[in-house]
Amino acid sequence: MASGIFAVLDDIAALMDDVAVASKVAAQKTAGLLGDDLAVNAEKATGFLSSREIPVLWKITKGSLVNKAIIVPVVLALNYFLPVVISIILLIGGFYLAYEGVEKVIHYIKHFKDKKDAKDSASEKIEQKSEEELLKEENAKVKSAITTDFILSIEIVIMALATTLNEPFHIQAITVVIISLVATVGVYGIVALIVRMDDAGYKIIRKTKGDGFWRSLGRTLVRSLPVVIKTLSIVGTIALLLVSGGIFAHNVDFLHHILPNIPSALKELLLGIAGGLIAFVVISIIQKFLPKKEVAH
Repeated sequence: MASGIFAVLDDIAALMDDVAVASKVAAQKTAGLLGDDLAVNAEKATGFLSSREIPVLWKITKGSLVNKAIIVPVVLALNYFLPVVISIILLIGGFYLAYEGVEKVIHYIKHFKDKKDAKDSASEKIEQKSEEELLKEENAKVKSAITTDFILSIEIVIMALATTLNEPFHIQAITVVIISLVATVGVYGIVALIVRMDDAGYKIIRKTKGDGFWRSLGRTLVRSLPVVIKTLSIVGTIALLLVSGGIFAHNVDFLHHILPNIPSALKELLLGIAGGLIAFVVISIIQKFLPKKEVAH
């Protein structure tokens, strides 16, 4: 009896050791994509009233967990029965991410002059909106963030799975689940720290008397937040294009071998821009033929 228990414990220890090794390799392979995921989601989770930042982030986090609860079993099943479908899903997601990145760039260019002439701050504009408008805008942003997270989660799960293809199915499943949870908790935990940076700074300033290190730190945190948000917005847009370009390069044989003499990052950026422009043109044409919604007065 005792020997049987020890044998089971030995099997569990061996399993955990295999999972630990597989998870370490998967984490290393997905580290770059997790960095892109952080930049994209941090940019998506900003622009709300201070009192709504954490509740909104919690909504997105729950949506991300639901995404992965759907994606993980579906990807594992497809990889077992129909592995070719995974590449098709990735390409569709790649076009979505590329479209989002290019649409952001085009929107910025089109409204650049308006931004230069604008004198009202974002907070003042938010305060002028009704509670119903703010809620509608918040829900739209949350939905967009969860949709983007869904596409990025597919890429993370598939990349994690790709590192364990030579392992037994149970090792694959456990490893993918661990990476999925780490991705969600780690990414959104860091995003939560970023969006509350200014509040932490204000608290430090209020509790500190006189000028010193802590007061300077508080001021730095407050002043740094707009710079961090702006930087994350730019990095997030580039990340969308890089991730989408990477999807195209790794899943289309012709694109994988095109432009062999330029750095892979530059090639993926160019492929992302090209895919985004194609998607933008197609969607713009479709929208012209769709009936326009009447604006209620």
